[in-house]
Amino acid sequence: MSAVVKIAFRNLRRNARRSFMTMSAIAVGAAAMLCFGQFIAETILEFQTGVVRQNGHISIFHAGYFDFGAGNPAAYGISDYPSVIRLIGNDPVLKPLIRVATPTISMFGIAGNYGVDASTTFSGNGYVPADLRKMGSWDRYGLFRGWPPIPIGITDSDESVGVIGVGIARILGECAALHVANCPTPPRVADVSPAIGAAPPDFAELAKRDMTSVAPVHHGAPRLDLLTATSQGAPNVASFFVIGAESQGIRAIDDSYVRMHFNLARRLLYGRNSTEATAIVLQLNSTADLALAQERLQFLLKSRHLNLETRDFTQLNPFYAQGEQFLGAIFIFIASIMAVIVLFTVVNTTSMAVLERTNEIGTARAIGVQRSTIRWQFALEGSLLGGIGATAGLVMAQLIGLFLNALHISIAMPGSSQPSRLILLTSSTAAPLMIGVWLVLVVVAIMAAWVPANQAARMPIVDALRHV
Repeated sequence: MSAVVKIAFRNLRRNARRSFMTMSAIAVGAAAMLCFGQFIAETILEFQTGVVRQNGHISIFHAGYFDFGAGNPAAYGISDYPSVIRLIGNDPVLKPLIRVATPTISMFGIAGNYGVDASTTFSGNGYVPADLRKMGSWDRYGLFRGWPPIPIGITDSDESVGVIGVGIARILGECAALHVANCPTPPRVADVSPAIGAAPPDFAELAKRDMTSVAPVHHGAPRLDLLTATSQGAPNVASFFVIGAESQGIRAIDDSYVRMHFNLARRLLYGRNSTEATAIVLQLNSTADLALAQERLQFLLKSRHLNLETRDFTQLNPFYAQGEQFLGAIFIFIASIMAVIVLFTVVNTTSMAVLERTNEIGTARAIGVQRSTIRWQFALEGSLLGGIGATAGLVMAQLIGLFLNALHISIAMPGSSQPSRLILLTSSTAAPLMIGVWLVLVVVAIMAAWVPANQAARMPIVDALRHV
């Protein structure tokens, strides 16, 4: 076998320039495929990290909430959520898998700033600040190592403060107080129709009553009044002090987003002494454990006859799965183009080699060399071209990736309010991608060499010997 390999290397050196150009084309194709694939892989993992940081891996809801809860979240609350969290935390299978288990509340209502007689609908989310802060530090793939923590805008010590989207700040005239740039000034109250701009008297009265239960000083933070309906259908108002406005990346979300303390959201939706939540969010140590954790969780809830259902982050964020499929399709398209280029390059090189060595092929066949041996000889030369070129491409891609990563280039990702770094995934996480690209190019090179090799093997011996 070693003699066959030596002959294959010797044949490649017979026309070193052509072999070098072929291997260079394969190397460039491999580097292009890998760099693009590494960028896509990093983008998907970064997107996954962002989703998991905010929404966890698995969410537990009251049965029916996923389909109907958006219309009436108060009617689909999880009663006595602390006991459910304890049940999950004490399970010997789930305990080592779970990093954070926390209750959350989602609601909608009306937010009003009656200093300027303006109001708008809001979509609010209530979190336990310590749990949200811990969830925000999840970095399983090491993509954000060394990055400063993202401020969450809610604190454990003060339940009445939080953040809103820049759209709500614009609509409610709080841009100046919150230092929001490029924010248009709302029209004067006198220019607005009273039916639209006037504050409902009952809402204003409820807001005045709530002022007795909140801290009187918030260092100049603007105050909003949040109105929602409780689980019993009664109106409820809480005063909410805004300490920041954040862009959510999507205008429709910006125009309604409110992030608040879990206890404030619970009082608004369920009352002061309730132990209900609209969801329990579980963040795992690793996404690889998602299937195991969800299967065990469903078994646990069913065995305890709890009327609860589970959804993973891909079900709650369909854009994630759609984006992953879209990026994967783009990579397959680009990789196919590169593979076709490699295919024709190797076919051309091998065809030239067959043409130049026709007399040698005829001599080898005349002394008894089998046709299959001729085929495999050229196929081996093609595999060497593909293997050496693909290996050089792997090294080239790693060097390009390390160079680009060192530049710390920032880019804006679709639907994201935070700038991201342009990173190529050069760690061991990308090993399957590198192995896959290498194998594909070697197989393509063998297939490309097989076509002219088969023609050479089937050539009549007499015609090969008298070929000029």
